[in-house]
Amino acid sequence: MIRKFLLIIGVFALMPGLLLAAGSAFAATVRIVVPAHDIARGDTISENDLTYATVDGASLMSGVPTRMDEVKGMQARRMLSAGQPFRGDDVRRPIVITKGQTVTMVFDAPGVQLTAMGRAMSEGGVGDTVTVQNPASYRMISGVVTAPGTVRATGIIAAPTNSIARR
Repeated sequence: MIRKFLLIIGVFALMPGLLLAAGSAFAATVRIVVPAHDIARGDTISENDLTYATVDGASLMSGVPTRMDEVKGMQARRMLSAGQPFRGDDVRRPIVITKGQTVTMVFDAPGVQLTAMGRAMSEGGVGDTVTVQNPASYRMISGVVTAPGTVRATGIIAAPTNSIARR
């Protein structure tokens, strides 16, 4: 009887230690990409600017890069501190078209490719969608940046309105 009692007390005494050890075994760590040194706003990030850090998986925010390729070649939108995880809007594609810049609009149709000049009404990097104004018709055209100074037109956003009343 005393043996059973001591055995039960021993099991209950060991239980918190076993649970603590089991809990720490399930706490996963994740390797993330962080700046190796401070990176100034506007700088283009290279592989030499990056390193890895290990963080607790439970406290990891979504969208934090885990591979250097996700950040390499991007441009810093703000000052990035060494060792601090990236936030969702910390980086962007490098700007290759600026607002007001003259750009070449490319219109593709099966068997035909047309080009025209336009004025960028917004800025963007390769792969971003920008608005371009056609100076001949004043129509706003949506397009995807394909290279510095070049936009592939995807559609008309709005036609100009004529505010002069006709008599």
